Amino acid sequence: MTAMIREPECVMLKRRGAEHVAKLIAGMSLQEQLEFWRKRTQAMLVRQEESHQRKATA
Repeated sequence: MTAMIREPECVMLKRRGAEHVAKLIAGMSLQEQLEFWRKRTQAMLVRQEESHQRKATA
């Protein structure tokens, strides 16, 4: 009998995230994928800056 090794939650979350992104970019051309990542990166940078500003004023 082999012992079943449970996948750590962080690995499971990473895998689910990767599957979600794969679905979002499925069928996109390389140029469309690059634009997708440019927009997502810009949105992340905006969220980070807003978070830093909130922490600085708190």
